[in-house]
Amino acid sequence: MERYEVLDHTADLMIRGNGRTLEECYANLAYGMFDQTVDLSSVRPLESMHVEVEGEDDEDALYSLLSELLFIEDYDNIIMCQFSVSIDGTRITCDCAGEKLDRSRMRVRGEIKAVTYHMMEIDREKPSVTVLFDV
Repeated sequence: MERYEVLDHTADLMIRGNGRTLEECYANLAYGMFDQTVDLSSVRPLESMHVEVEGEDDEDALYSLLSELLFIEDYDNIIMCQFSVSIDGTRITCDCAGEKLDRSRMRVRGEIKAVTYHMMEIDREKPSVTVLFDV
């Protein structure tokens, strides 16, 4: 099973995170989000971070997590490459690791401007999570 899939979408970027558990799906979706901005094969887990978010519901919590990770990328210029997620109701905890963007060594693929709620899908049965990103 692939960690994540890029799904066809006309203008923006749609990613589905796969896994055996919902937590693994969230972690793989976050991985996919960063892998679409920078080729993660050259990124090392040198700096660790702990991110905790809470939302009104599952979708809001996922939106908050991904938005916080994008903020860290934009503000601190850190590209995350490892993710461990735990979910407790509408609270998500993510321990992640990565390193500062190094354009001389890392291949930049593109930019994600924002996470959207549009077409967001959390499938607890399969499990999988799908998110549309504004690029």
